[in-house]
Amino acid sequence: MSPASILTYIFYIVLPILVLYIGYLIVTKAFNDMGFTSFEAIIIVFISFILGAGILDEYTGFSFANIHLITYNNWRIGINTGGAVIPIILSIYLYIKNKLEMKKALAGIMIVAVITYFVTFPDPQKGIVSRFPFWLLPVFFASLASIILLWHDKRKAAPFAYISGTIGVLIGADVFQLFSLLQSELPSAKNAIIGGTDIFDMVFITGILAVIVDGLLIYQEKLKVKT
Repeated sequence: MSPASILTYIFYIVLPILVLYIGYLIVTKAFNDMGFTSFEAIIIVFISFILGAGILDEYTGFSFANIHLITYNNWRIGINTGGAVIPIILSIYLYIKNKLEMKKALAGIMIVAVITYFVTFPDPQKGIVSRFPFWLLPVFFASLASIILLWHDKRKAAPFAYISGTIGVLIGADVFQLFSLLQSELPSAKNAIIGGTDIFDMVFITGILAVIVDGLLIYQEKLKVKT
């Protein structure tokens, strides 16, 4: 085997490990900023993925991934555990733990919800979707809202960014766009999952990246204060 082949082989081994490690650092940093330990962060992400991806469904005979709510015409409306239920529970927990003001929390959520509504659209084949790079806009608005609304209490900005980011995306994408999606006529039954498919990724990424961007902005602000 030539040296070039060996280096290529090593590259293909090291690259996935490096990507996973960087992802681990980003996720744990975000959850640390929200007040969770690194171990708690891994548990939360692991449970969200296992339940949300439906890995357990094949063994239990019960759908942990998509919990059925109602049926409308040929649409089976449900809610995804990893993409909606767990983020909602986490948001309620962070809201109570940090004693956030209701008015500010609602303001942050609605800002992100409106932005999300305009960058998403219903697709009868895929559900509610968003194109790159527009799905990144809720990230920056969630972070910006947290900095502005909690300017005098920045230690609560990270959990606020997560709450406004995740709940805002769920409302703006799945709630605001759901009615338009349900108007599509279908020849056979199809699932419409709140927090499912593309929105699963969007909710997770928005919540995590909003906290990361939030931390970077606050860090830059601290540097300005010191200088």
